Amino acid sequence: MKIQQAEAERHVLTVTVDNEAGILARIAGMFTARGYNIDSLTVADISENHAVSRITIVTQGPPQVIDQIRAQLERLVSVHRVVDLTETGKHVERELALIKVAGTGEHRVEALRLADVFRAQVVDTTTSSFIFELTGAPDKIDSFIALMRELGLVEVGRTGIAGMMRGAEGT
Repeated sequence: MKIQQAEAERHVLTVTVDNEAGILARIAGMFTARGYNIDSLTVADISENHAVSRITIVTQGPPQVIDQIRAQLERLVSVHRVVDLTETGKHVERELALIKVAGTGEHRVEALRLADVFRAQVVDTTTSSFIFELTGAPDKIDSFIALMRELGLVEVGRTGIAGMMRGAEGT
């Protein structure tokens, strides 16, 4: 008898939580204790009185593991709501990256040309380097970084994914 392994799927989860000390550590600890990986993690205060935060987690796993992650997150006392954007329908994902590229001559000109194609903004420049700011889907950022590797990529800083359902209703 063979046990069939389910294919890992990428999921974007938004978790609405009380904005209290230690909640992020508890959530990260839950992932660590069970051997789950976090591909991206972002946190932002979302209320006027700073009482509630939204955590966006990108993770991968077969459907039963994702269901287990959701159930375990929902059991945490400080968690108000867990939404799997991947399962609930059409959503928007964006990420911000700062990309430092060093180069002179043709490499410098080519880096600027590609930045224009990708709509990356120059946020800092010296005679030997640029720092580009790029926002968009993670695949777009990955493509830009791959091209910059050939032109003198020095350093990359990424914010992680922020996601939201499309339409008039909130999550």
